[in-house]
Amino acid sequence: MPKPKTRKKAVYTPPKTTQQVKMSPRWLAPVMVASWIIGILWIAVYYVAPDAPLLGTLANWNLLIGFGFIIFGVILSTRWR
Repeated sequence: MPKPKTRKKAVYTPPKTTQQVKMSPRWLAPVMVASWIIGILWIAVYYVAPDAPLLGTLANWNLLIGFGFIIFGVILSTRWR
């Protein structure tokens, strides 16, 4: 019976390095959640009371402002560790 070929190279072992866990800043999570809530409330209040003093003058720009807050919260969520 033929002999099996043996491996000539050593098995790869990754180098030993210490890896630091990155932490997000303490302000990130509260600002992210607050941004989502402000955006949702802005849009909801615009639909419930479109003739409110500040909201009535902005007309459909209110949707852009509300979605802007929501998108800002989503962008912050990508930085959260």
